[in-house]
Amino acid sequence: MLDRLPHFLSLIRFSHTVFALPFALFAAVLAWQQTPFRWRDLLGILLCMVFARSAAMAFNRLTDRKLDADNPRTANRHLPAGILSVRSVWAFTLACSLGFVLSTLLFLPNRWPIILSLPVLLFLLGYSYAKRWTIWCHYWLSAALMLSPVAVWIALCGTVEWPPVFLGAVIFFWVGGFDIIYACQDVEFDRNRGLFSLPARWGVPAALRIALVSHLLCIAALVGLWYAAELGAVFLGGVALVSGLLLYEHWLVRPDDLTRVNIAFFNVNSVISIGLLLVGVADLYLRL
Repeated sequence: MLDRLPHFLSLIRFSHTVFALPFALFAAVLAWQQTPFRWRDLLGILLCMVFARSAAMAFNRLTDRKLDADNPRTANRHLPAGILSVRSVWAFTLACSLGFVLSTLLFLPNRWPIILSLPVLLFLLGYSYAKRWTIWCHYWLSAALMLSPVAVWIALCGTVEWPPVFLGAVIFFWVGGFDIIYACQDVEFDRNRGLFSLPARWGVPAALRIALVSHLLCIAALVGLWYAAELGAVFLGGVALVSGLLLYEHWLVRPDDLTRVNIAFFNVNSVISIGLLLVGVADLYLRL
């Protein structure tokens, strides 16, 4: 398995960890304003994020392998192409799942992370079946990622407060919106195979309008986070920049031109996630 590690990292799109990890770290930075910093907590956050996302992505590739084989856009993925075996991906999924559960022990004596680890893991894995029965599958994915700042806050503080709730809402509406945009590429395939998605049900133009509303709600949640976490002008300036990037993302993708979806999906969104972490940290520590 170690020899095939580069293939496993490619299988789970390890580089896409950049979408959720900065939000988890931002939640931790906010939590450390009221609870002592411990290196083992930081290690626990990193390990839990990597293991949980890796398990969920690998499981998704397993459940979708037959669909991927039939879709020209995904036929060259590792399982349909025979680059990795089903058995090896199952082993990888189970190893990452176990790694996630064990990593929650780093937060002891707080027992909530280990208690909640299995329900959280099952929710993450359950996303892989969502598009088989609901058009709102995009928001199952966003809810799965939304758990990261809330879970971090529970792990560090043992409570749930407004800052991680607003940060989770940012992720919920942001990820839901761009996943709708991404799903526009597979409208015909989804319809032919009886799969559910907003673009397949209501068409690309309507889906893009829903994605825009979702991103406007994301901006509103960012303002709520600014207020709830008592952040300052630096973060508010970051909110303005993120708003511009979200509007640029919608300018890139149009109902009659989906050729720039990947630019909108990865390039713009990675800037948003990393940028918010940087301006958030800068806002907090420039005022110290």
